[in-house]
Amino acid sequence: MPPANRSPAIDAALTARFAEDLAKLWPTGQPVGLAVSGGPDSTALLLLAHAAIPDAFAVASVDHGLRVESAAEAAMVAGLCAERGIAHRTITLALSGGAGVQARAREARYAALGQWLEDEGLGALVTAHHADDQAETLVMRLNRGAGLRGLAGMRARAAVPGTAQPLLRPLLGWRRGELVDICAQAGLSAVDDPSNRDPRFERARLRIAMAKADWLDRAALAASATHLAEADEVLDWAVAQAVGSLAPVGDALVWQPAGPRALQLRVLETVIARMGRSVPRGSEVARWHGRLAVGEVATLAGVRGDGRAAEWRFTPAAPHRAG
Repeated sequence: MPPANRSPAIDAALTARFAEDLAKLWPTGQPVGLAVSGGPDSTALLLLAHAAIPDAFAVASVDHGLRVESAAEAAMVAGLCAERGIAHRTITLALSGGAGVQARAREARYAALGQWLEDEGLGALVTAHHADDQAETLVMRLNRGAGLRGLAGMRARAAVPGTAQPLLRPLLGWRRGELVDICAQAGLSAVDDPSNRDPRFERARLRIAMAKADWLDRAALAASATHLAEADEVLDWAVAQAVGSLAPVGDALVWQPAGPRALQLRVLETVIARMGRSVPRGSEVARWHGRLAVGEVATLAGVRGDGRAAEWRFTPAAPHRAG
């Protein structure tokens, strides 16, 4: 390893590119927190941030406790940070394997990172998701029959799941190979997580399949996800106009449905949220809309919708009686 603060310099053009990509998402310059696992993607993120914003970030590594190597990997990241004078924290979790482990690990990881941001007074979480990740996400969601919101993929700026804290992804325009090269040029051997190749996991299976399809253009797929995200923003804007006609009448909300079905579905999501309920999956909202559209009365997520008149009426559903 190179001595403290003597790591090989990142190419100036790469540093400027990263600084510009981050500034578009986070113009305030307030210190941010980087999630770094030690893999090539997040290690490259660390190196780029150290070159571009050396005094405006801290690093956290999450040890999920699912692999015996994970503690050493977190320690490796801690060492890289110590050599460069970067604040680092290892967050240790105690997860069990089994069904849904990746989803459970993701939920626990983001919860812990969100708490870390709050503890350290950091303004946003920065992750190393890149264009190849985006392409894989798009294909996965296409395979599930996702709607526009799902096909929009990962947003460059979103919220840390379960919180209102900003989540930034400045590398969505970067390819995996570029990030691997940055680590190699710095003389670093990044962590190899075998779960990335484990066919028990959906993303790993897809990654293996896509690697064999040399006709697929991952950069183009990622660009398509960006275009879909822009279309999704247009729909959100239209919904914001449409919900202005939601009229409170006593304990009810009344709305005269208008516009295309996609817009109406999102208005129904807004109705559920305004009633203080958790919005269910899109497929459930679509079925609810279908019943209201043919003039029926139907309940979803504790909200009773009455579609028998030109104006649809929404009220809190009566509680179920026991026995």
